[in-house]
Amino acid sequence: MSVIDHRTPRARVDRTRAGEPRDRHSTEELLHNYAALPEGHPRRSVLQDSIVAEFAPWVARQARRYGNRGEPLDDLRQAGMVGLVKAVQGFRPSMERPFVSYATPMVVGEIKRHFRDRTWAVHVPRRLQEKRSELNRFTVEFTQRTGRAPTTTEIAESLHVDEAEAGEVVTAAAAYSTASLDMPVGDADGGDISLGDTMGQDDAEVEGVVDREALKAAMHSLEPRDLRIVLLRFFGNKTQSEIAESVGISQMHVSRLISRALRRLRREMDPEA
Repeated sequence: MSVIDHRTPRARVDRTRAGEPRDRHSTEELLHNYAALPEGHPRRSVLQDSIVAEFAPWVARQARRYGNRGEPLDDLRQAGMVGLVKAVQGFRPSMERPFVSYATPMVVGEIKRHFRDRTWAVHVPRRLQEKRSELNRFTVEFTQRTGRAPTTTEIAESLHVDEAEAGEVVTAAAAYSTASLDMPVGDADGGDISLGDTMGQDDAEVEGVVDREALKAAMHSLEPRDLRIVLLRFFGNKTQSEIAESVGISQMHVSRLISRALRRLRREMDPEA
């Protein structure tokens, strides 16, 4: 039987750039020994603590990727550690895959769940929160029927409000966790589509902003005018010409501001890019 020294100080463990333990043979042995023990065995908790300690720097690095988005880094790290513990408890060597590849979606998933649990990025009046659900249902039905996203006028008619309030509802929906854009809503034929598929055409410039669960927090970094323009363009389905007229600037200036805002969002969402 192999003997594993769990007293090795964490400070002596050499880490790779990714934060993973460099001594993979040792960690693999820990994982194998942990999986071989039956549930309830007193040694399992000791092994679990050792494995978690080995991968804690790696989890911290995953958490830092989502930092500076309105949530304390320590809270994100703790959320990631929840995912790590779940991964340790669920991993089996018979899976024939590296532990990190198995653990990554769990760790990142818990971090993103932390953002989803804080759904509203800004204070939104309850009447607008309630209208958001109506907006979602109408948008799905309208898009499936017509093949395009509804205009503000059509939204206003459906929600029985004036166009100004319809615009407020659209803005409020943008303040809602954008993870909901990935929510499967289905269609009349039973197919799977996401709510994001119903929100008009995607702009090629926004392809880099893929981490939608954190987008709502990153948008706080924008200047008020830039935020308004982004909301009108990507959530209000407005053309650059319409935005220029609404804001009172040239279309070329709108284009430059959109590009600047998207660059800022990319930096906020992926500081290491």
